[in-house]
Amino acid sequence: MTLSTHLPTNLPTFSVIIPNYNNGATLARAIESVLAQTHAAHEIIVIDDGSTDDTADVARRYDGRIVYVYQANAGVSAARNRGMELATGEWLAFVDADDEFAPDRLALHADWIRDEPDLDFLLADQEMRDPQGKLLGTFVDASGAGKRLLARHPQSARIPLQEADFEDLIGDGFMEIRTISFPREKFVRLGGFPLGHKVGEDLHLFIRLVADSKKAGVVPRIVATYHIYPTSALRKDPVGAAESFIASIESLEPLLRGASAPVRAGYRAKRHAVRMQVAYTYLRAGRRVDAVRAVLGSLFEYPRLRTVRDVLSVARGF
Repeated sequence: MTLSTHLPTNLPTFSVIIPNYNNGATLARAIESVLAQTHAAHEIIVIDDGSTDDTADVARRYDGRIVYVYQANAGVSAARNRGMELATGEWLAFVDADDEFAPDRLALHADWIRDEPDLDFLLADQEMRDPQGKLLGTFVDASGAGKRLLARHPQSARIPLQEADFEDLIGDGFMEIRTISFPREKFVRLGGFPLGHKVGEDLHLFIRLVADSKKAGVVPRIVATYHIYPTSALRKDPVGAAESFIASIESLEPLLRGASAPVRAGYRAKRHAVRMQVAYTYLRAGRRVDAVRAVLGSLFEYPRLRTVRDVLSVARGF
């Protein structure tokens, strides 16, 4: 089933994948936001990852307009990968069942891909809102890499990215799953999202994607809304989430040994930043020894004055 039977042939086709686990209350909002796209999705694939709520009933309202697949609970990465296996569009886009797209989410990327079909991936901005709908900020404004890109390309509707920019992108973790678009064939070649990582799976794929890329871009427009809830894994179990995050990032080391210098440099910077996040999480839990252990490796792998200062701050307990 496809939605885009009347799309211009010179525009890329998009498969939009929506993983869902017990988000029946918000699933319709996510689906409606994709159906409202000014550049129609080629298909909308909802992967129900073992939900026990009314997800199936909500999905049935859209029979004929979405592809709905139920699977035993296996985690968000497995759900997204299943969507990729079913996808037939040329490009992939993702939105979680509790988030939503802006109406021009796909169009802004499709227009650029039409003009430059050799792009490896595209990014954009997003807004963050709390459960009451209060605006908490925007992704680019909260990102050092985003601010530097805007400073170098003021008033630009399209910000091109080359390999020299990749260090800053990776080091700052400049990626959000709701705003990234990339070719399905590249996703297949990279092996999709990593299984077994509950936190950091998005960044894990993004770093591998950047390492496999030469040309990309950023549309500095808000194309999605990320709804932040207090029940997220990061808030329910901060120590466990931090440990899962660093494990995910550390697992990339053998995969990046042959990567370009900017990618390697960005990875070292990001790994140190994640170690610092873990260390401060340990400190807040009263585990100073674990905090120091978390960052000691950076002294040898990311030797610079800032690293020394960071490690000393952890050792002092703040």
